[in-house]
Amino acid sequence: MRPAKATAAAVSTLIGVGAAAFAAGRYASDAALKTPPGRPLPGDPRLTVHATAAGQITLTRCLASLRPGTYGIEGPGVHAVVGPVLDDVEHAADTVVRRLERVSHGTLAPGARVRLTPQVHSGDPTSALGLDHKDVMIPGELGALPAWFVPGVRDTWVITAHGLGTTREHPMNIMEFLAEQELPVLDLAYRGDPGAPRSPDGLGHLGESEWRDLDAAIRYAVRYGAERVVLHGWSTGASMALGAAAGSALRARIAGLVLDSPVLDWEATLRALATAHRVPAPLLPLAVRSAQGRAGLDGDRLRQAADPGNLNIPTLIFHGPDDTLASWNPSRELAAHRSGLISLHAVAHAPHAAMWNADPAGYEEVLRRFLTPLM
Repeated sequence: MRPAKATAAAVSTLIGVGAAAFAAGRYASDAALKTPPGRPLPGDPRLTVHATAAGQITLTRCLASLRPGTYGIEGPGVHAVVGPVLDDVEHAADTVVRRLERVSHGTLAPGARVRLTPQVHSGDPTSALGLDHKDVMIPGELGALPAWFVPGVRDTWVITAHGLGTTREHPMNIMEFLAEQELPVLDLAYRGDPGAPRSPDGLGHLGESEWRDLDAAIRYAVRYGAERVVLHGWSTGASMALGAAAGSALRARIAGLVLDSPVLDWEATLRALATAHRVPAPLLPLAVRSAQGRAGLDGDRLRQAADPGNLNIPTLIFHGPDDTLASWNPSRELAAHRSGLISLHAVAHAPHAAMWNADPAGYEEVLRRFLTPLM
């Protein structure tokens, strides 16, 4: 082959390889960055309903259906709540029987395909919990952000931010508890959520840009009477709370942070999301690099926000070793560096953002002790 033709062929080959790598990286990063709110997280197994009886439901037996605690179950047109495993009820070896607490809507017929979800409640605070609430709109940088406001007599407000795969219905898990403490609650829907503005690029940013919506909620709370706020975030909502604590002009008003399953290592979480979407292992580095470029993810900013030397706000972390999407090792390291200011409550046998579900009473007692001096 003549040199000119050989050079042209080599260039064509490199261009082809480069284009293929770009396409592969974009596909892989889509799997990680496009996690719609309210949709099951990748990797959550689908379960079959085998039977129902008074106060009981029989499901496919697997590690997920054997988890201790209280969970929602969702399927097409149905939402219900299941409680503990009932070991003393006769069942086939490949099934598990759990207490059926209630069916919020729809019908659980044998053969139905469902998934467990940490979202126990469906609806709004009034329809689901019987709590008085107001639908409010919070001015944000991309437009108006819908939120539920549950009033309370105290001047410390709790602002909640859900995380991956859930909606603002998820924080209703603890809303009754917070109402009993007479704490006002502002439950935020942020960019990309139903009814909220979309991110300009249509992607999730793992809290990197979303924290500014939480900052808007802080401004709203202060404008309407909050002297102090406690930020309670799950998953990427916890990353948002850290971002607001580091970057908000009103960070002096933040009295405390509650971080449930925080995403403190976005590269590890991107890899876990892409893996759960069955992205081949050789493409994972491409997925991380592509996601970083497309979403503007900056590991340094997250590390600075979670730097124990920079964090000076009382912080409570709920996390556990069974979280496969957000490693709990960074949570352990963060708490170990500032043991007087940051406390870690470890929760076993709980998947991502389901620390309350595994032990509702224990979670709320730890939360009560943390919140009491901040009220």
